[in-house]
Amino acid sequence: MADRDTLHRNAVVVIGLGRFGGQVAVSLERLGHEVLAIDSDSALVQKWADRLTHVVEADTTDEEALRQIGVTDFPRAVVGIGTDIEASALTVINLVDLDVPEVWAKAITAKHGQMLRRIGAHHVVYPEAAMGERVAHLVTGKMIDFIEFDDGYAIVKTRAPEEAAGRTLAESALRSKYGVTVVGVKTPGRDFTYARPETVVEQGDLLIVSGATKDVERFAGVT
Repeated sequence: MADRDTLHRNAVVVIGLGRFGGQVAVSLERLGHEVLAIDSDSALVQKWADRLTHVVEADTTDEEALRQIGVTDFPRAVVGIGTDIEASALTVINLVDLDVPEVWAKAITAKHGQMLRRIGAHHVVYPEAAMGERVAHLVTGKMIDFIEFDDGYAIVKTRAPEEAAGRTLAESALRSKYGVTVVGVKTPGRDFTYARPETVVEQGDLLIVSGATKDVERFAGVT
């Protein structure tokens, strides 16, 4: 493993190597982070050993086992355990008791998430619910991509509406009409351009738009 200073800046421990935890671990390594992946299932540990640099088999409901592995050196932990709610809760409790500064935990239901927050998880994610919401927005064909944040704010990639074609953003006044901000414009075959009032939108352009979820949904509905 890297030295302690590097760990403090970049390292993440990922617990639970199901579909969610495994993908998080792979993505973190791809982004250049030091990752320690842990699971109690020897078959999963063997499966991921060829794809991840550091994989350990351990019972994360045992606080002493986590201490011996060196989890206390990590500034961030992701608990990807979902179906075994007891193991999920005990693992989060152990991480909190070990003073891991930032604990992210996967929840499968609202009650599960509420419990994880009460026992000390700093961030709770609902990957299945988030994916379902995203697909619901994309399946209509009006949006190309959709990301919603916890506070009712969203960013979408969508096709430019007919009313904007051949006009500058100042002329089409999309912000005043729909309450959204056009962040950028991507014309096929050209580089991405950060939006300015004088930016001209052409037929077939893609727009990156941000704003309140209800506003960006309404905006994308006119494309």
